[in-house]
Amino acid sequence: MLSCDCNGSYPSAQRLVDNKVASRVHAKEGGLYNFTEGMPEAAGSFMGWATLASQPPVSIEAIKAFAKQVRAEGYTSCLLIAQGGSSQAPMTITKYNKGDRYHFKFHVLDNVSPVRMHALTHNLNFEKTLVLVSSKSGGTIEVRSNLSIVYRLFTEALGEDAPQHFVAITDPGTQLETRALDEGWRAVFSGEPTVGGRFSALSVFCLVPAALIGLDLDQVIEKARAAEAVCSADSLDNPAIGLASFMYDSMLEGRDKFSLITPKRARTFGLWIEQLVAESVGKNGKGILPNIEFDPLVLSVDHGDRTVIPYLVETPLDDERENFQRGLGRIDPAYPRRTYEVTDVTDLFAHFVMWEYATAMVGWLMELNPFDQPDVALPKAATLDILKSGMPQPNFTETFLGGIDLGKVEVTCSPAVAADNLHDALYNLFASIKPGDYFAFDAFVPFTGDNRREALEGIRHLVASELNTVSCLELGPRYLHSTGQLQKGGTNNGVFLVVSTGEIDDIPLEGLEAASLGELAKAQAAGDTSILIDRGRRVVHLHLPDNAGITLRLLEKAVTDIVFELKSGIRTGIWNA
Repeated sequence: MLSCDCNGSYPSAQRLVDNKVASRVHAKEGGLYNFTEGMPEAAGSFMGWATLASQPPVSIEAIKAFAKQVRAEGYTSCLLIAQGGSSQAPMTITKYNKGDRYHFKFHVLDNVSPVRMHALTHNLNFEKTLVLVSSKSGGTIEVRSNLSIVYRLFTEALGEDAPQHFVAITDPGTQLETRALDEGWRAVFSGEPTVGGRFSALSVFCLVPAALIGLDLDQVIEKARAAEAVCSADSLDNPAIGLASFMYDSMLEGRDKFSLITPKRARTFGLWIEQLVAESVGKNGKGILPNIEFDPLVLSVDHGDRTVIPYLVETPLDDERENFQRGLGRIDPAYPRRTYEVTDVTDLFAHFVMWEYATAMVGWLMELNPFDQPDVALPKAATLDILKSGMPQPNFTETFLGGIDLGKVEVTCSPAVAADNLHDALYNLFASIKPGDYFAFDAFVPFTGDNRREALEGIRHLVASELNTVSCLELGPRYLHSTGQLQKGGTNNGVFLVVSTGEIDDIPLEGLEAASLGELAKAQAAGDTSILIDRGRRVVHLHLPDNAGITLRLLEKAVTDIVFELKSGIRTGIWNA
């Protein structure tokens, strides 16, 4: 179930066994993390995840009965409004199981893009759709903003019956719980306060969606319980100890990044791993960067700064399976590698447990608290300040792009890559990449629609393949609750291109901090950029005039021009429009 094909052993595994770290995590011993004053108490307050499988704090039978009743009443789809840890595990299992759930569609709304909102709600059958509103704190600004729009649409369509289509999943005593009770929502499921969002894959936040799409919760819990038993054992055979020592010892050797490579079906699992690891151990000037890589050819030469973790999953088509295996064969064997296999969707829950235990143990090895996220709150505060006092002025504006006038782009640069024109800003940014760095494309841009995702992935892949660096495409504001912690709190080896855009068909908000979804996204991008600049990071923020496919393709062309200037060694200083 958790077997691994790997090409090495790692010394820190014995340290973990000798110090009984796995069993002490299972015992929820906050004193294990006794590295600074107050850390044991802070860590111990969020270790409830360690026994979620063996000691579920919620009634599994009640969740099963709820899901059975919903389907019996004729509901055929669910819309999950969530952010961060509350969305990642549900998105993983529902995307993985998409081909097997013909009777029940599952949609996730975890960003504030008006394009995404329009696309999700345009053909929604309100009468047959259940809305899950998941937020541990009950006050996440993205969730509140999206909920205000969705609730209005359901009320317009269904009148006084609308509340019965809404379900809250939140910790006890939150504003979301109060609202749900006051308005008479269908149900409220209470989270466990000692379980943080990114460690909540075996909690009510994921079990309710799992039951709704028809997974056998008894089988899910059985596999997770078996994984918990082996992952809490103080033994060199413990798969979580093997994974933790692999990540940590590789980091000590300069391989402080790992590339996850999976068939398409499991790529959302990569997003879950990305948040878990980056947010847990990317702090105090240290970090391990997860990277979701699509192209094995990028890994055909080992550059010495990463490891590789392939995941084999069930695939219905022989050619897809063969293509993936051929791709794996192109990876340089010099990369330290651990290969895992998932045979069905319920196996994912065992892997959730293994990664959670491994990450907690990496935190111990790195002498930090893996259960806090000190730098996640900073861009939240910066965003609220911008929404209150107004957008900061960019360093300059310029016609986008060169000889093709599609409007004005607003450009903000950190001092490390300062420039007075768009070409030089991008040139300075990419020229700053050196061995051991990574590139993050933080895009507040919808993936929905013609040429959008293709252009964004084109930029990410170009940088990875031509500049020989680890390259990540991060969707805003999702990444603020994920790799955003590592970007600001981890090692200063990141190079960041933040992109936000104007909205052609923006959606207004009433009674909230932002006037519209588009304004919220722009404020979040600007707020995060300000924190990256304060932390001395190399960053350029572009606010494009719109997010049309042609605009993003022109951005891709601009980056392509810059990259090939760098590779040729000839700096033209002009666009080849």
